[in-house]
Amino acid sequence: MTGSPTRLHVDRAACEAHALCVEIAPEIFRLGDDEIATCDENPPAASWPLAESAIGACPRQAISIVDPPATSAPSSERQ
Repeated sequence: MTGSPTRLHVDRAACEAHALCVEIAPEIFRLGDDEIATCDENPPAASWPLAESAIGACPRQAISIVDPPATSAPSSERQ
């Protein structure tokens, strides 16, 4: 992946526990006690290709890469 993605996110409302992400990348994704997927939001760089495969395989599109929020300059630097 080009650049450095900030983190992974699983939309718990969209996840239906198909667990394809867990099959593809068990080192990143797991099912919680409630059968909803959770993830390591900051997996090692070598794991990002598997994370991207899991994103593509999710039938509910519940997994996404989240960019960092834009930071604003401290108020003392604003004009």
